[in-house]
Amino acid sequence: MSTPPSFVRPADVSRLGLGLAALGRPGYINLGHAADLPDTSLDAMREQAWAVLDAAWDAGLRTYDAARSYGLAEEFLGSWLRARGHRPLNGAVDGVRIGSKWGYTYVAGWRTDAATHEVKSHDAATLERQWPETLAALDGSPDLYLIHSATLETGVLDNRAVLERLAALAASGVRVGLSTSGPRQADTLRRALEVRVDGANPLSVVQATWNVLEPSVGPALAEAHAAGWMVVIKEGVANGRLTTRGLTGQGDVPPALAAIAREQDVTPDAVALAAALAQPWADVVLSGATTTGQLADNLGALRVTVDPAELTALAQLPDAYWIHRSGLAWN
Repeated sequence: MSTPPSFVRPADVSRLGLGLAALGRPGYINLGHAADLPDTSLDAMREQAWAVLDAAWDAGLRTYDAARSYGLAEEFLGSWLRARGHRPLNGAVDGVRIGSKWGYTYVAGWRTDAATHEVKSHDAATLERQWPETLAALDGSPDLYLIHSATLETGVLDNRAVLERLAALAASGVRVGLSTSGPRQADTLRRALEVRVDGANPLSVVQATWNVLEPSVGPALAEAHAAGWMVVIKEGVANGRLTTRGLTGQGDVPPALAAIAREQDVTPDAVALAAALAQPWADVVLSGATTTGQLADNLGALRVTVDPAELTALAQLPDAYWIHRSGLAWN
């Protein structure tokens, strides 16, 4: 029996990537994050990051995403690339694609109980400071370099000095763009699509939060994809809310998603990521796994057949979703 046209068949592993937001620092907002890191010493966390990176590599993932504010994520990633020989200085091999972001500074001092974990600053001085820091940590240039959580309020998309510097990086071969967060992601992205420096838009990649609970940016992502931009999805499992932890009172896995997971013998996160992979405009969907076990669960997305129409009713109002997310505790 053939699969009905409304159903999306399992995805290719090349469209999955690994984000290091939860691997480079001891504190993060994912549900149960503290339990994933029994030892938060620098050496232990480097070892765990490398173990997850090794598992991702062995599974066929080739896109890896970090940021200056992810603690030591760039350093962990750069040292792993060198140790494994996957990417020599000044040249990618084996199809590896490395992304990083600027605009937030990590200030938690390797503590989970810090009053403030990261500070945003989207000015030219921060860009000029963080770009060489990224080069040093990765021992070379990233392939993708993004404004971290750009918003209309920071004015970064109207900052001429920033845009001209990003245009220079784009001219050197780095693909530059932005990541987005918050209920106005679509507005920010559409403004980014209008940016011009000397008649051309230097931006050509977006990393956005999209999941079955918060899909509101979808139409704008489709527009970006149609314009030739690379589209990367982050937070596909809603910071753990759409994982097995969401079935134990910590989150809110919708019954419809849980039912598909049971029927196809996968975990809820696999269905959530499969829904993201089913979007025709999604080039890469990031796993945010903190352990090799979580990564293995996420990889179940590659064997899920999903009908996107079954999940459209799960969408929440964007403001409600982001209020809930802002209330998640760093742990």
